Amino acid sequence: MTTATATLPRTAATPLNRITRVVKLNLANPMTTVGTPWLILGAIFLLTLAIGLLIRANIDPADQAQASDGMQWSGAASWIFVYMMVVAVQTMNLTFPLALGYGSTRRDFYLGSSLTFVLLSAMWAVGLTVLAVLERVTDGWGLGVRMFTAVYFGGIDVPAWERLVIYFCGMLFFFFLGAAVAAVYVRWKTSGLVVFFITTGALLVGVIALLTWGRLWGVVGTILSDAQALGVALWLLVPAAIAAVAGFVILRGATPRS
Repeated sequence: MTTATATLPRTAATPLNRITRVVKLNLANPMTTVGTPWLILGAIFLLTLAIGLLIRANIDPADQAQASDGMQWSGAASWIFVYMMVVAVQTMNLTFPLALGYGSTRRDFYLGSSLTFVLLSAMWAVGLTVLAVLERVTDGWGLGVRMFTAVYFGGIDVPAWERLVIYFCGMLFFFFLGAAVAAVYVRWKTSGLVVFFITTGALLVGVIALLTWGRLWGVVGTILSDAQALGVALWLLVPAAIAAVAGFVILRGATPRS
């Protein structure tokens, strides 16, 4: 007599589920990845408003328009981009051993972290665009302040969709730059970072020296001026992609350590 053995189906985790678990792990402490950055941006915003109020209180009404034009060179909002790069470094460094301990592969971890950075970039792009629109319709919050509509983000007259792209591309660049730095640290620790920053610094000095000796700064300025903020933001996707690929290649050989 033949006996039929029934096999219970096993529920295997799909690649999307594994990647999603990494996203949830990266966002397990939303205060670190979302709350604190917004608090920092809020503090910078209040300081910028205070500066605008002091300027408005100490100049003649006839000079207020000129003061507002001067505020367009404010780089206050740019600090949040740098901070999010630090968040990317911290996130990958802290969650890498946890993710591998829960059974994730290095590929799943990196794809999940990359998806996390894309989602956070979209969140920041929407939030900053809303603030930029409010800044425009309130004429600089009633003080002529230009923080979210600074010239680096396209100026005051940039359409909302274009500003959204500028913020999104900028965030992606800093997130994946942070991911590459984190991958270097996870794999080679402090010694790797020292070599990385020395090499990067040497390359930057070399590029600056080349542009200076070749008297090419005017050409660079013309290219940036012609590209405008949107063109520069789109070009940032190239180094962002390079950093993303480099981070993945480096992380493939990393071993989690306590």
